[in-house]
Amino acid sequence: MSLSELNLFPLCLGGNVFGWTADRDASFAVLDAYAEAGGNFVDTADVYSEWAPGHSGGESETALGEWMASRGNRDQIVVATKVGALSSRPGLSEANIRAAVEDSLRRLRTDHIDLYWAHIDDAETPLEETLGAFDSLIREGKVRNIGASNYGPERLAEALAISDRDGLARYGVLQQRYNLMERGYEGALRDVVVTEGLTSTPYHGLASGFLTGKYQPGVEVDSPRAERASTYLTTERGPRVLEVLAKVAASHGVASPAVALAWLAAQPTVATPIASARNVEQLTPLLAVADLTLTDDELALLDEASR
Repeated sequence: MSLSELNLFPLCLGGNVFGWTADRDASFAVLDAYAEAGGNFVDTADVYSEWAPGHSGGESETALGEWMASRGNRDQIVVATKVGALSSRPGLSEANIRAAVEDSLRRLRTDHIDLYWAHIDDAETPLEETLGAFDSLIREGKVRNIGASNYGPERLAEALAISDRDGLARYGVLQQRYNLMERGYEGALRDVVVTEGLTSTPYHGLASGFLTGKYQPGVEVDSPRAERASTYLTTERGPRVLEVLAKVAASHGVASPAVALAWLAAQPTVATPIASARNVEQLTPLLAVADLTLTDDELALLDEASR
């Protein structure tokens, strides 16, 4: 099975907030609203939310697993999770992948993961070992598809060549940072994705919330990501992009974040962008991307403003 056969909703719901800035009730409310809108693709990781005080990782997977169990909808949800970045399960050795996948399956309350990501590029472990472990999990039915997250172009190309040479499972998807403010993907990395026939599901599609339009000069925003997002205001491009986003959004009767995600969705290789929401109020404007198609002129305006 490939990701293209899964009939994915045009927005992948990021699970980084579940069990962190969204408690159990808020997480369930967001997931319910997403599913009611037709959403079916949720991206999480074993490391979410290890960075929070008192957390050890796995909180997001646990919340998602409890939600699917309580709603009885596991078969309707495409579940993506990741391995390699959790401090108690570090790296992409065969032994670690084997242990980590069992942990994730238990927390997710499922017998298979639809898309399993290498969360990092583990330079200490031979790619043959990592890909061999993933290949075994696919043959055992515990994993359906594999993807690479945070890989550079050379290592991604090398991994794909090894899979082809040795007849191992092949990364079919890339997850990379990409948005109107950060366009470094549009180079050698995207060239590999195009040449090798992969697709991508970019993260940070809203530039840590900056592209929602709520960050303005002199405005204080209550968010764990406010410090990072507000740095975009200090660039010449930041205010310019916000202005064009607002203009295009007004012409469609939607909010700025939907336009930012629609721009991303229209870019070559992008299967679906990822965005998270800690409450239903944040999610609602994002869902508009499912029915939003930007014109060539609008895409050109945004492209120019963000360069």
